[in-house]
Amino acid sequence: EAEERKPPNLPCACMMILCLMLGNPRLLPCLHSLCTPCLRNLETVGEPNRANTALRALCPLCDAEIALPPGGLGQLVPDYTALGRGGAAGTTGCDLCADGAAAKRCQSCGVRLCLFCCQAHRRQKKTASHVVVELESSRDCSQAGKPFFCPSHPSEELGLFCEQCDQPMCQDCVAERHRQHPYDFTSNAVHRHGDSLRELLRSTQQCMSTLEDVLGQTDSVGNAIRTRAEAVATEINAFARGYVKAIEEHRDRLLKQLEDLKVQKENLLHLQKAQLQQLLLDMRTGVEFTERLLTSGSDLGILVTKGVVTSRLAKLNSAAYSTHPNVDDSIQFSPQERAGQCHGYEVFGAVICKAVDPTKCTLHGEDLRSARQNELTGFTLLCNDTTGERMGRGGEAVMVTITHKDKKDCAVKPTVCDNGDGTYHISYSPEEPGLYAVCVYVKGQHVQGSPFIVMVKSKFRKHRGMFHCCTFCSSGGQKAARCACGGTMPGGYQGCGHGHKGHPGCPHWSCCGQVKRSSECLSGFPSDRSQRSLLRTVEL
Repeated sequence: EAEERKPPNLPCACMMILCLMLGNPRLLPCLHSLCTPCLRNLETVGEPNRANTALRALCPLCDAEIALPPGGLGQLVPDYTALGRGGAAGTTGCDLCADGAAAKRCQSCGVRLCLFCCQAHRRQKKTASHVVVELESSRDCSQAGKPFFCPSHPSEELGLFCEQCDQPMCQDCVAERHRQHPYDFTSNAVHRHGDSLRELLRSTQQCMSTLEDVLGQTDSVGNAIRTRAEAVATEINAFARGYVKAIEEHRDRLLKQLEDLKVQKENLLHLQKAQLQQLLLDMRTGVEFTERLLTSGSDLGILVTKGVVTSRLAKLNSAAYSTHPNVDDSIQFSPQERAGQCHGYEVFGAVICKAVDPTKCTLHGEDLRSARQNELTGFTLLCNDTTGERMGRGGEAVMVTITHKDKKDCAVKPTVCDNGDGTYHISYSPEEPGLYAVCVYVKGQHVQGSPFIVMVKSKFRKHRGMFHCCTFCSSGGQKAARCACGGTMPGGYQGCGHGHKGHPGCPHWSCCGQVKRSSECLSGFPSDRSQRSLLRTVEL
């Protein structure tokens, strides 16, 4: 019946009041009260295990996860505060009538009485001897409900408190389950336990005050965040409007520059075309006159006009004119190129009318025509336009091939690095010595100086001997020690000595006779064993 009377989807406060009206409310660990039907409908969380047989459930009022007692819902603490209110939260009405406000309480019956019902209570024979007391304060009113009876002994009122079990009990409980337990009257025990509750209450109130302050601060920070976000949004919109304006102005400037460049090129073409048309007309006139003279003119006429015609045709033939258009269609747009600032905003994009001319591109580098085997070397390509000026930007189609002159299948794969300023660094590492043909192309055409020959030398040969002043000094006076310089000494010394025949007159290498310390060895060791041992003696 209680479940049928309870409507679904009630707010927390309404549901709590309804549970109190339905009776027998139980107090959950989250301090919310639920009636027995609501307790049966609790949604459990997880399953009990061997280590802990207690179930966990969710409070329908605050969604807190609570632990149910092992003995079941019946072991939940009754909400005596709700029971003392008699079913209506916050009301102190008369228990006998529906209109009067409770002013007194019958200690025998435990009912609250209004003034009218109190007089009627005293006039009746059965209740005339009952003791009726005043409800002096709101606290007394809240405690003036019906007495609380023991759940184990329903006829006995709870008036004692077991200190060991920490729960209220009746007289019969003392003789049964709480025998030899220390206990006291509830009126005495409430003072001791009330002090600790008040201390916890003050601590909780302080925490509430701190939480309220933190909530206030979070609200303030939230308002500050919204205000700041609105200000930043205004800045972003202003920046975007300014940037769009700058870009549009830069676009108009680029379009005007493009239009001026187009008009300039067209004017140059018109001028060249007019000059060529006039020259062609003059030549056609001279050709027609000369052909008519030669075909229909008399001998005397030809001889008379020969000088004028010859002078005119010679002048026409010597007239200077370009065999190619003076301008080309080299108009490009480079979106990545920096174009300065417009209204304080950096903008990109430029109209470029320069065109690279492969015949004006040049090659530079100290190792342009020489290299070492298995050593990285390279050179630089400088791209110029038709007027010989440096391009100043990259992006050109550069191709390089390096092929061995004698071994056609021996090719080197070069690396082309675009420096972005009109120069390109070409690096390579040849694996075989010999002559290599290097071809450098820009837009499929050879650049100036391409192709050219590179001499690749063998690996640098280190000296295997020693750099000494003479064989006599370096060998300690051994007669059999020799030197590659070819010098000898009298007395049977086969090596060189200061001031004697064959000595170069300065320190030199014993393996090849080179007088430069930081040089490459020019010759190997002698092939016969005796000479190798002698040179090894010199080296040691």
